[in-house]
Amino acid sequence: MDFNLWGTPDEAKVLSPSIKKMLVKMLGVTDPQPRIPAEDIRLAPVRLSESDLSALEGIVGAGYVSTDHDQRLPRARGKSYLDLLEWRRDHEVTAPDAVVAPATDEEVAELLEWCERQHVAVVPFGGGTSVVGGLNPREGNNRAVISLDLARFDQLEDVDVVSGLATLGAGLSGPHAEMKLAEHGLQLGHFPQSFPYATIGGYAATRSSGQNSAGYGRFDEMVRSLTVVTPRGIITPGQASPATAAGPALKELFLGSEGTLGVITKVRVRVHPIPEAKIYEAFSFPTFTDGVNALRAVEQAGAGPTVMRLSDEIESSVNLTSTDNIGEQDESEHNGCLAITVFEGTIQHAQSRHQETRALMLAHGGESVGEGPARKWEQGRFGAPVLRDSLIDAGALCETLETATDWSNVPALKKAVGGALAKTLVKDGSPALIMCHVSHVYAEGCSLYFTVVGAAGEDPTARWKAAKSAASEAMTGTGGTITHHHAVGTDHLPWMGREVSVLGLQILKAVKKQLDPAGILNPGKTFDLNAAAARESAERSL
Repeated sequence: MDFNLWGTPDEAKVLSPSIKKMLVKMLGVTDPQPRIPAEDIRLAPVRLSESDLSALEGIVGAGYVSTDHDQRLPRARGKSYLDLLEWRRDHEVTAPDAVVAPATDEEVAELLEWCERQHVAVVPFGGGTSVVGGLNPREGNNRAVISLDLARFDQLEDVDVVSGLATLGAGLSGPHAEMKLAEHGLQLGHFPQSFPYATIGGYAATRSSGQNSAGYGRFDEMVRSLTVVTPRGIITPGQASPATAAGPALKELFLGSEGTLGVITKVRVRVHPIPEAKIYEAFSFPTFTDGVNALRAVEQAGAGPTVMRLSDEIESSVNLTSTDNIGEQDESEHNGCLAITVFEGTIQHAQSRHQETRALMLAHGGESVGEGPARKWEQGRFGAPVLRDSLIDAGALCETLETATDWSNVPALKKAVGGALAKTLVKDGSPALIMCHVSHVYAEGCSLYFTVVGAAGEDPTARWKAAKSAASEAMTGTGGTITHHHAVGTDHLPWMGREVSVLGLQILKAVKKQLDPAGILNPGKTFDLNAAAARESAERSL
């Protein structure tokens, strides 16, 4: 990935005439936001000495330590809207002081021991796709920061075809993991929108949820065990058996920990045979509520589509499910809300689940619009973040946020979050396009994923921060989680006290103190105890 893009220049999407018309006439987007060339970006000076760098080279090898500008640059930020805006501002950007790439658990352990002694913070790095500030190099109480790159942990360690298990290196990207498994006729089947670049370790560290979650579950549900290197030793929680009653599951501490408790180097996961067949069908519902009720019925009946998602009226009307045809009319044009379903497995299994799901969708007011929209969605499903690059270049504010709640609370939460975004973004008279879809479903509830497009304004950073804060308040105040699958990073820290309570934060603090007493592991992320606890305590005293 380029440092200032979601993907690469070759993937860039040229804005179509329909999108340009929408930006200018509907949203008032007129002022481009040019990127600053890489050679003109000013990074903070390196704070590590020559002796520090020599010591690091002694641990991982001379070819695997770098302070080069072009190595520090892409590891300085993730891919949130705020991160990408930084590359359009003429100012000095904080960056890791060095990039270090160990190759074994023992090298990682030795590296963490050195960093603890030398008061150097460590930010684990996989694919660089964080959209919540999870990679921003914060030193905490340390004197410098290194980016610990896991690229050399790139092997398929072992495969148990009989049990349906495989051990993958944390640095393997999604596509490379699938290619290696395919040699054994197997598939992980985890396809988040970050799939082209995100890594196995990143999936685990952020509790990733993929687009096939209706069929295969979230990534944390796929994880059998983890190998985690901490400053106090190496642990492999979850390895004993498929299930155990031996106390709380320790692997849950590290799933979603975002590198704050240890460095995940290997993940043992549940895998399955590559599907024999795929069946597609899309449906149109008169209202979002009708569609939500249909999705709930399908999920609670256990009909089991691999993919099941629903766009609201606005998202459906602009054809956001197909990034190549946004704003354009085609044969799939319809009024109402578009739902996508995909079924995988053996021919018989896929057909039976398709027929059961289809009957439920039609019974709840859905109208079949054929397989075309579902196929178009699948073909373009990884293109939306790439399109965002072009939108930002054109001068648009473009970002996403997500939450989840119980089925009974979906209408209230959608109204609250959408209203908070609208009130904040249009208070200066600038219109905004606020869209929502359901992309992950559970027996008891679902996720809500919001996409926002508007004019960036004179101060786009402040504009988005205000909108994000208002939406987060609405989420936590209306029974939603502060994040469903984007993780916490720095962006969601102020609301973690509400999510897990002050006592919960104290429990996490105790674990952190045991595993990382010097506070070198990704400081200021996930559960920054001072920020989150202070906010929660202040609210309780009101």
